Amino acid sequence: MKLFKITTIILSVFALTTGSILAAEKTYRTIQNIAYYPEKVSGQDKYIADRCKLDIYYPEKTTGTTVVVWFHGGGLSGGEKELPAALRNKDICVVGVNYRLTPKVQVNDCVNDAAAAVVWVFENIEKYGGDPNRIFVSGHSAGGYLAAMVGLDKSRLGLYGIDANKIAGLVPFSGQMITHFAERKSRGIKDTQPIVDALAPLFHVRADASPMLLITGDRELEMLGRYEENAYMMRMMKVCGHKNTRLLEIQGYGHGMTDPAFPLLLEFIRQTN
Repeated sequence: MKLFKITTIILSVFALTTGSILAAEKTYRTIQNIAYYPEKVSGQDKYIADRCKLDIYYPEKTTGTTVVVWFHGGGLSGGEKELPAALRNKDICVVGVNYRLTPKVQVNDCVNDAAAAVVWVFENIEKYGGDPNRIFVSGHSAGGYLAAMVGLDKSRLGLYGIDANKIAGLVPFSGQMITHFAERKSRGIKDTQPIVDALAPLFHVRADASPMLLITGDRELEMLGRYEENAYMMRMMKVCGHKNTRLLEIQGYGHGMTDPAFPLLLEFIRQTN
């Protein structure tokens, strides 16, 4: 059994490495600071106009490219959009998104921004060679929370006439699955007191959701029971009838577990039809 596991890992790494070499032969382009809200919205709110923008990194002269929408971390109160180096030169299109931050706005506004960005990707990504049927939504920490909320709370994309189930896959990195601590703080609730309401991904578990890969750091090193939140999410997704939820715990890594998690994201993309 150990030999099989080692062989599988070696073959997977070889496949990823080979794919990277081939992808590196392509020419990639970056376009920055694209507004994802329409002018009628951003024109009435300077903070939206300044903050709600995204960057795109994509292989030129290609079509049907897989897309990863990436939401940055920062507790919903900080951070900047990014195009992670680990996702570059991998024959995929990467979209890095900024969103408004607390306490200047409410957590609900952050989620709405994330949804608006995903809607923009669905409606525009073909112009950059992306496949709207191969859009994966991911992010770290606060970004993982946003990815889960957008993908599970169908009302967010539904407001724009888009079915959240069209997302090819959801891959939150160490995301909050209960109500986010920024929301609890705004209500005077301490971060060690968990609640689950409409602003919790756990509130929206459902059998028909997109495939989901949950990734966290080591349960003994993660922040505030983050592994256990994700373990409960996995269990409740399975209990409600979802057939494709997995949880991976990266031993030896705490909350900043992105480096070993990116190859797992890429493998999930490769295996998801």
